[in-house]
Amino acid sequence: MNKYENSVGVLIPEILLPKEGTDMTKWAVVACDQFTSQPDYWQETESIVGDAPSTLRLMLPEMYLEKPDEAERIEKINATMKSYLDTGVLENIGRGIMYVERRAGANVRHGIMVALDLECYDYSKGSTTLIRATEGTIVERIPPRLRIRKDAPVELPHILVLIDDPERTVIEPIGESVGESEKRYDFELMQGGGHIKGYFIKDDARIDRALRALEALASPEVFSAKYGTDAPSLLFAMGDGNHSFATAKANWEQIKKTLSPEEAANHPARYALVELENVHDSGIEFEPIHRVVFGVDTKKAIAWLSAKLSEQNGETEMHLYGSKAERDDAMAANACSKCHLLPFMIKEGYGYFKVSDPAAQLEVGTLQNALDIFIKETDGATIDYIHGEQVVDELGRKDNNIGFILPNMGKSAFFKTVIFDGALPRKTFSMGEANEKRYYLECRKISK
Repeated sequence: MNKYENSVGVLIPEILLPKEGTDMTKWAVVACDQFTSQPDYWQETESIVGDAPSTLRLMLPEMYLEKPDEAERIEKINATMKSYLDTGVLENIGRGIMYVERRAGANVRHGIMVALDLECYDYSKGSTTLIRATEGTIVERIPPRLRIRKDAPVELPHILVLIDDPERTVIEPIGESVGESEKRYDFELMQGGGHIKGYFIKDDARIDRALRALEALASPEVFSAKYGTDAPSLLFAMGDGNHSFATAKANWEQIKKTLSPEEAANHPARYALVELENVHDSGIEFEPIHRVVFGVDTKKAIAWLSAKLSEQNGETEMHLYGSKAERDDAMAANACSKCHLLPFMIKEGYGYFKVSDPAAQLEVGTLQNALDIFIKETDGATIDYIHGEQVVDELGRKDNNIGFILPNMGKSAFFKTVIFDGALPRKTFSMGEANEKRYYLECRKISK
């Protein structure tokens, strides 16, 4: 019998960490889906890491996806994973919970590393599973990521999963009880990533207390009282790394076909390693994710988008100014409770669309509905999703580019929105800017 048995799809994992003496600053590397339009970042990371053991050798920055040498890179990743296991670069420190404290700027976030049952997850629209996507999952993004995971003996997550625990019953009690003897790492993250500490918890009583607290949050009675609905419980909401989690699900579905029911019940690939965080943690801030469109005739693109926004929503105005300050003053003067204001920048200046009667609830939905069609119908046009207004401004002001700035979404309404409205528009929010994202650090075996 599993002494950590529970009803909420949590596996207490066996954690792999680099052996003692490893340079941890070189080991930990930011999530693969960051800085995709900034190759200088990844070149600098290469320079920092050099020949040292690093998760840089166990992952593929997404800027290299679907490039001519992709297959060669993936083959090398898998070989390095096996080498790190065989030579002891990665060591199994046992089964338990890793308590993580991450400082980025003035904020400190707290989380615990567990593995979640992929059988409890469905990213389809309208899903009512215990684990749910919080944004639309683009199925076309899964195959290239699946090529990386399908033969990998090890997983290393940048996935952050949120729980709605206002009474702080799950993560915080573990943090209050950690001792120095349980600390496994404490170091500065490279490239402005801040500082991170990790404590390995093997104490059965503390682990069991956390599992029972998760079960209480998911109980129909507690869920109904909290949200005023008899709908199926949502316990785990994807915060970051939704497509990575969806890829793990797709990989598991393929593996499951080859297994007996008995084998499937305990196969390591059935689970995915994640960091759980409490949405009420004061260190968590939701940051908007902005857009930059590349490779377009900007005047024609702005006219096209203005017409499409009008078609999809009704009356839409477009205004263009010579400076950001002029644009921002005009937006402040024209703000209204119902309309959506969508600011943008191009080489010629700063502008915004005013959509008077939007069909979507959020500005990001209004803009994305038009952009999806534009990108599909415009030869050579591409889009990237950017954290941080300064980067958007720099990229958006270049020839043939358009940058779009989006407002923030309050985290207090996050779970209720997902429960009652379903998945949010794609790339609605981010838990911090690019350098605040989770760095690859802990690993777990996913092959027999």
